[in-house]
Amino acid sequence: MIDLFSKRHYFFVFSIVLILAGFVGALINGIQLDIQFQGGSLLQIEMNDNQYDTTKVESVINSAIGKKVAVQKMQTYNPKDANKMINLLQLKVTKDDTLTGEQINKVVETLKKEFSVKENAEMQVQSVAPFMGREMLEKGILAAVIASILIIFYVWWRFSVMSGLSAAVFANLALIHDAFIMFAVYVIFKLPINDSFVAAVLTILGFSINDTIIIYDRIRENTRLNRKMPYPQLVNTSIVQTLARSINTTVTVLICIITLYVFAYINNIQSIKEFSLPMLVGLISGTYSTIFIASPLWAMWQQAKVKKKLSAKPVNA
Repeated sequence: MIDLFSKRHYFFVFSIVLILAGFVGALINGIQLDIQFQGGSLLQIEMNDNQYDTTKVESVINSAIGKKVAVQKMQTYNPKDANKMINLLQLKVTKDDTLTGEQINKVVETLKKEFSVKENAEMQVQSVAPFMGREMLEKGILAAVIASILIIFYVWWRFSVMSGLSAAVFANLALIHDAFIMFAVYVIFKLPINDSFVAAVLTILGFSINDTIIIYDRIRENTRLNRKMPYPQLVNTSIVQTLARSINTTVTVLICIITLYVFAYINNIQSIKEFSLPMLVGLISGTYSTIFIASPLWAMWQQAKVKKKLSAKPVNA
């Protein structure tokens, strides 16, 4: 039988390195928050083509309204004709530079004058005040915290036979691990954290705890079959017995998510890409943490409790 428990320290070190890389990435690159969380303005306008220099657009708009903008070219399928593409110009103004109605009109007039804006172009404008962005971010974090607390109580109650509280704490620690890994990927690659990221984190919390509960169930059953089995052997046996199921489940879901991401990438559907990318990372991390983090930590904790009890017993003369 494969002895995964004996290699637990390698897995712990690997996770710590990834999480530290995320913190280093945050120090170097900063944390990129999208407009929903940091406030600002987002404007999309339809163009005749995409043969223009984004740097020039930034310079022209900056001169027109005196505010720095981030410019991005985008393409998407025409909802009225699937065989045609729509060329979009996206402008972002962040933080305290939220555009007023007058400034938005000035931007549109400047674009129509200097660049090839489509006649009767469709335009989308989204403005979020900084305090509203902070409130949305705080609510997203609060939702994740509430979900984690409820998970602790549920696992504590369901697995009371195997020291439920410690099992719940280490299961939750694995969930925190998954959230930090997803966060690390975002800061390293300078991806903006938005509401899709929060939705993906909450989804992964559910997927990851489900996988952990499968292993915990097997540990509980093996405990009933052999109460004298040492904790390392108990956990290793349970992980190996559920390993194929965990991997098969993850691979099946990954196929769906990868297909979804490729579809969104080809069709340039930004909202689906923003949701499916963190899901890809979270699925892999969630499977990893349930196998190599939660259960081994629980076994180590139980071992430490046994050693503490034995050392506390008086030695007979």
